[in-house]
Amino acid sequence: MRKILIIINRKAGTDREKSLGAAIARQLPADHFQVETAYLQYLGHGADLAREAVQRGVDTVVAVGGDGSINEIAQGLLGAQTALAIVPLGSGNGLARALHIPLDVEKALAIVAAGVKKPMDAGYANEHLFLSNAGVGFDAVIADRFRHSKKRGLVNYARLVIGGFARYKPAVYKIRTDGKEAEAPAFLMTVANGNQFGYDFKLAPQASLFDGALDVCLVRPLRFWDLLPLSISSLRGNIGESRYMQHFTGKEITVASPDLSCLQVDGDAVPLTQGKTVTFNVVPGALRMVVPEGR
Repeated sequence: MRKILIIINRKAGTDREKSLGAAIARQLPADHFQVETAYLQYLGHGADLAREAVQRGVDTVVAVGGDGSINEIAQGLLGAQTALAIVPLGSGNGLARALHIPLDVEKALAIVAAGVKKPMDAGYANEHLFLSNAGVGFDAVIADRFRHSKKRGLVNYARLVIGGFARYKPAVYKIRTDGKEAEAPAFLMTVANGNQFGYDFKLAPQASLFDGALDVCLVRPLRFWDLLPLSISSLRGNIGESRYMQHFTGKEITVASPDLSCLQVDGDAVPLTQGKTVTFNVVPGALRMVVPEGR
């Protein structure tokens, strides 16, 4: 019997938790799976639970929550045989969307039950793990403000974007990618492992979680009325063809600017630990991921 540990972020809410329990019983019946459930109790608890699961020989750890919870749990599974699966109950659900994991709980759990696994790349921004993307531009500033906001969801995120746009001054970045150097001003300076920001916004539509490379996405300084066409291009997945984007790929990227003040990984603001410089790199196949069959 496959041992499965389900780690739940209780921010999902009581009603959703009740429906989740019923779906687990249907999709992961006790005569086929040995299922345990745990709940996140403190910052870093997900990584601790995942490491313990590896030591106990658990086959699959299921992260129930959003990109932040998934990132934390993944930290305890890097380089291990224990696989990571996702039941997306967050706001943006960027990684789940990139992996084509349905936002429907029953369908997501059916993928867990099928147990198809594939080695997935992981990225680092300095010492901070990211699975979807990391950035130092306007997205990082908004992530920092979003962290201190009591309201979640796309509407509040959009409110922060619109409110913060007028006060934001794009920085000029020195960028070194696999030994090649460039300098450019940018509104967004984002390094992508997957193709999703979340909410189905695709900053790097061609990015792959399985290609051993990172995608560097530079969006030039914008005027306010450029936000709408930029957003539409991102939702349609053709932003790479627009006049807003400069795009290239690499395995190690160093970004520096005297105006660099914030860093986000998978949508969460994290501390800058190397002054005004961030080094991004990729570890190919670092994480065994449960994926939909045929994807």
